[in-house]
Amino acid sequence: MDIVVTVKEIRGHCPTYQVGSSFRLKAGYQLVSDTPVCMHALASLMPYYNALRVSKPAQWGLDGKEDNSKAYIQCPDPYDCTNGGTVIFEISKE
Repeated sequence: MDIVVTVKEIRGHCPTYQVGSSFRLKAGYQLVSDTPVCMHALASLMPYYNALRVSKPAQWGLDGKEDNSKAYIQCPDPYDCTNGGTVIFEISKE
């Protein structure tokens, strides 16, 4: 089962992503992307990516308010302090 990670929202400015950008984890461990992938994004995803392949986001407290079949995480950039951008990612199974 593949996992698709899509940029849902950017708070501030992100030099890597735009809203709608995405990358895929094929078979749970192969990173597939046509565009650059930020290491901060991967750091945020690492604790959950394998669990999200085989369980529901609610089991990890990551389910969305409107769609509980998708998970949500954010990168660790504290944009208020860095002039960077915090990216909110939507994660879905495919």
